[in-house]
Amino acid sequence: MYSIGAMSKATGVKVPTIRYYEDIGLLRAPGRNAGNQRRYDQHGKETLGFIKHARDLGFGLDDIRALMRLNGDLGTDCAEADRIAASQLVNVQARIAKLQQLATELERISHLCDGGNGGQCRVLTALGDHSQCTSAHD
Repeated sequence: MYSIGAMSKATGVKVPTIRYYEDIGLLRAPGRNAGNQRRYDQHGKETLGFIKHARDLGFGLDDIRALMRLNGDLGTDCAEADRIAASQLVNVQARIAKLQQLATELERISHLCDGGNGGQCRVLTALGDHSQCTSAHD
């Protein structure tokens, strides 16, 4: 049995986050000992590990909840898990493309400055005037 602190250390999930997952029903509330302290079993630890890994991969809580409802059988469950994972991949690829656009624009802006201190700062001017940007990045 694990205390909430031990669960936190074992999984890398902060205590308030563990409590939040319990509050929203993502993690089953554990039993309590005579001192009313939470006591998690191995299944709780594995579930929290699953949630943590999915969050690290960028899955939203609704998708994690849907994945957890699947029982691991082949067939429709596998197809649904694949659909959710494929959707997440599309989302990640879109974010990467957006970040690449931002990096390109920031690189361009950072090269506007010649390091001088006279006159107007070209970096600040560029940041203040979106029309100077070479791509959309809102």
